[in-house]
Amino acid sequence: MTEGHTITIEPGDRHIRVMHGGQVLAQSDRALVLRETGCPPRYYIPAEDVRLDLLTPSGTHTHCPFKGTASYWSLPDAADLVWAYPDPKPEVAAIKDHLCFYDVDVS
Repeated sequence: MTEGHTITIEPGDRHIRVMHGGQVLAQSDRALVLRETGCPPRYYIPAEDVRLDLLTPSGTHTHCPFKGTASYWSLPDAADLVWAYPDPKPEVAAIKDHLCFYDVDVS
């Protein structure tokens, strides 16, 4: 990481449920919490706990100098709602095979 920029990843201690339009998109007791300088805490959920059948890959890719290149998925009424780092940088390797949502309901 660069000076003044930190990322920490730790196991979450709560049940995470992601809802959209009244439908459960993901539920997990195994989410990772990623905290990054200047960003809100993000919950990265194991792919096995996400309803991938409801999501459609989008053509969007973004690059983070600290985490790597992200790929995105959409719902019919929510573009690029979900992202993941298929090949994250070594410093954040724990988020491989995990997906993150913009809006989560932590319950």
